Amino acid sequence: MKRKVLSLIMAASMMMASFVGCGGASTGSGDSAGGTEASADAPAAELTGIDKIIAEAETMTLDELAKKAIEESNGKTFYGVGNSSRGKTALPLFIEYLQGIDSSYSMEFEWQQPKNNKIFEQLTSDSLKSEGTFAMTLIQDGNQIQSKMVDTDILKTYVPKEWAEANGTTPDAYEGFLPLQTLNKVFMYNNTGSAEFTNCWDFVAEGSHPLFMGVDSEIVGKNFLMMLTRDDYAKMLKDAYDKLDASQKSYFDPTIKAMESEASDLGLGADAKYSLAWIKLWINSYNEQTDDGPICNTLVDKSAKDQSGLLVYSKLRSVEESATVSVNNINVAAYQDGYTGIGGYGYCHYLFLTKNSPLPWTACAFIAFMTTTEQGFDAWGKDMGGYSSNPEVAKAIEETYHHSEGGGDEFPAKNDRGYDWWTTDGQLVLEDPAYCSEVSFTVGSWIDVQDHYSTGDEE
Repeated sequence: MKRKVLSLIMAASMMMASFVGCGGASTGSGDSAGGTEASADAPAAELTGIDKIIAEAETMTLDELAKKAIEESNGKTFYGVGNSSRGKTALPLFIEYLQGIDSSYSMEFEWQQPKNNKIFEQLTSDSLKSEGTFAMTLIQDGNQIQSKMVDTDILKTYVPKEWAEANGTTPDAYEGFLPLQTLNKVFMYNNTGSAEFTNCWDFVAEGSHPLFMGVDSEIVGKNFLMMLTRDDYAKMLKDAYDKLDASQKSYFDPTIKAMESEASDLGLGADAKYSLAWIKLWINSYNEQTDDGPICNTLVDKSAKDQSGLLVYSKLRSVEESATVSVNNINVAAYQDGYTGIGGYGYCHYLFLTKNSPLPWTACAFIAFMTTTEQGFDAWGKDMGGYSSNPEVAKAIEETYHHSEGGGDEFPAKNDRGYDWWTTDGQLVLEDPAYCSEVSFTVGSWIDVQDHYSTGDEE
């Protein structure tokens, strides 16, 4: 069985017939069954080890898994590793849930968050042991997950039964990595000056230097650029270009023309010359920063007249208002009337078991807890800009936190319009692990050799 992450469609009513995450991703030999797809005439291979546990777990409810977890991990220590530190917040809630079933249950835990993209090295090293240290992981960057973790069978996908049911499918029918959530990074700009950003091409116009985490600091930014070359997103860029006036087009035309042969050489579609032109101009203009926090702090200050950036939407939650600093000093580009083109990009946090998990039943129960209950997702759901992959949990989170009214009339930029809006009207570019992996050695290598602009005063 191959799994493929579909495109998430979350209707306003949250009544979904099917589910997708951050694009399509074939997980090859690293699917939850741990084997390759059998021919119609050949009998399926008998599952063993962790693959057998996962297959059984996918038939069980959370409460049934909890009993297995209690039996397996009572008195032990659970080690998790992830790109989000909030796993450390979710684990005590999970333990409380288990203690509600068995008051004598106890479990210690340690949650690690490697920096500088070291999580892949750490998981690879741990995979060489007969029994690993880490029970599971919460991990981002679909491209490297596909090529380094799933194609190599280091990580295993487990799909909770109740999560699948909430999305109108079954664990066996669902194809893809299991996403905990989709996060968005969106275009914003300081509104205290005279600059206007009414089209996504304005962010790569002459003299524009948006603040952006460099792709070496956060590789999902490179995935965003690669995704722009997929036919549907390339067309979005072409459509946005078509709405520019003649004087604006005259600046971009030479670069677009120069990219025609590049697009052909890379085997891309008819509109990809617009994608490559936008990417080249972006790389040659953005002001590289090491984190989204400093980008946010810069843009919300009055002194940042006419500056722009691409950053995690949820950073607006932590802005401390003062005489010179305010959320009202920025605009979310896609929220402005008449804005044209892509509004930002979305990427997932995915959940996996390790192939040599020392506590596989407990890992399955923890993953089910995070993806099927409001309490389990609360560590992430309390902030805007992070959307549960479970429509029932997403609805419950909105009813609790009212993110759509988070800023009220006072701070309209903080009124989160939600996943459904962002992936339609907001034209959010969604990461597709399979596509990123497919073009990594073509488009990805092309991106690597483009010159990068630098102001010399990065954070």
